[in-house]
Amino acid sequence: MTSVHSICVVANTRLPSQRAQALQVTQMSAAFQRAGARTTVLFAQRRRALELPLGVDVFEWYGVPPGPRPQLVPVPCTDWIERVPRMLQYVPARLQEQSFARNAARVIRREHSGARVLSREIETAARLVSGGAERVYLEIHRVPGGRLRRRALLGAADGVLGILAISNGVREDLEKLGIERAKISVEHDAFEAARFRELEPKQAARAALDLPRDVPLVVYTGGLLDWKGVDVLIAAAKTLPDVYFAIAGGMDADVARLRQRAGGLLNVRLDGFQAPERVQLYLAAGDVGVVPNRSQPEISARYTSPLKVFEAMAAGLPLVVSDLPSLREILAPGEEAVFVAADDAGALARGIQELLADPSRRASMSQRLVARAPLHTWDARATRVLAWMDACEGGAKPSTSPPERR
Repeated sequence: MTSVHSICVVANTRLPSQRAQALQVTQMSAAFQRAGARTTVLFAQRRRALELPLGVDVFEWYGVPPGPRPQLVPVPCTDWIERVPRMLQYVPARLQEQSFARNAARVIRREHSGARVLSREIETAARLVSGGAERVYLEIHRVPGGRLRRRALLGAADGVLGILAISNGVREDLEKLGIERAKISVEHDAFEAARFRELEPKQAARAALDLPRDVPLVVYTGGLLDWKGVDVLIAAAKTLPDVYFAIAGGMDADVARLRQRAGGLLNVRLDGFQAPERVQLYLAAGDVGVVPNRSQPEISARYTSPLKVFEAMAAGLPLVVSDLPSLREILAPGEEAVFVAADDAGALARGIQELLADPSRRASMSQRLVARAPLHTWDARATRVLAWMDACEGGAKPSTSPPERR
């Protein structure tokens, strides 16, 4: 029997990988461990995991400060997704998900029967609660659209003690499915405070990245999936030749696609995936950050809780963002970010110009963002989540609201 002070985090992700999910899982698990919960991470043992530099472990790679570490447990799964063309990957992806869920549930029943379980995977939670597990929680980052997966979600929701929603949009859609509001707590993503305690001065950061010293600099850090809207940003850059754009992040195929879209623009640099400890250099170097999410799909408009927003907050980097519910629930319009119409390169360019032309406004935004940032560290999030779990298990009414924006 495992200690009641233990928690298992279940995530069907590679560790490490180029996706933000892996960073979120690693940072959140480390914060649980620092908060006093003995933490085990069950992750997918998949092909083609990212290779780390010699002598660097996963936690160092993701910028976790020195201290107690969670236990990492790779879970075997059927993995031949990438052996077939993308258009044929639906079936192998479902097989991979189901095999991971089955094996993760077995590991928990066999080795962690007394622990709390926080599962990012609906299928794992469903298997555990159907088998009688009592201390299971779900973390939901998007509400599935398919009938079978929604049925699995509802089945799991009946048996779990609580559901952690990554945004108000997720919570609203869970409620529409019939899940009671009292069972849901909203917790946005966060950032690692240790990575942002000693930021490089702006010019030093630009020098370290070999970026232009004396031009207005707009930075984007994060994934390059279509819904992230980076193609809209590139279109905006074409109309702002006197502004330099540094774009860091993304999978190799997406970087190649966007480089072709940029068509040799001299004021745009796509640097591709960066080690996490380099991301803050980009944020320190910039005059303005951008979050140009598209209005569709729902994950962009209503579900997402972008890590890049909280890291920009920690760095005090003023933002221009798409005017979407997912971003309005995090940032105060006008005071913490300039909001512009989504999918509109012209509106994005005007928002960037407006903010670059007003240094005093940028300074005011920076001060507000930095002042609010402590609410959004991984440690603060872990403390709130563990207190919520205590309330769920003790019968007290748990909080269902994220930290106040202002």
